[in-house]
Amino acid sequence: MQTGSESELEAEINIAAELIEDCINENAHVALDQTEYQKRYDALVARFDKAKGRQTEVTDLIAERKARKHQIESYLKELRSREPLTEFRETDWLAMVDYITVHSKDDIRVTFKDGTEIKA
Repeated sequence: MQTGSESELEAEINIAAELIEDCINENAHVALDQTEYQKRYDALVARFDKAKGRQTEVTDLIAERKARKHQIESYLKELRSREPLTEFRETDWLAMVDYITVHSKDDIRVTFKDGTEIKA
């Protein structure tokens, strides 16, 4: 599964879990070639693990984006509460700038706390 929403991933996990359960039940009630059964079972578990891993990635990404959203909202709230800039004030600089990266004397970049980057 390359992409997918949370509900699609949840559905894939549930389907894989049901297929694993069906596979186990079939093996318990019907004489099956155990080598073939193990291959089928392993493939289903791999499918389940892949979907579960992707769900974890998506959940982490959502949490990361929520945290980023909160950071940006806090930054904007702080920015709106300040007076318009008419002169350099160190407190404003520290409130807005996260870090500066010097790639060369002609390529200096300022990264603001909201993630915006400009070439100075």
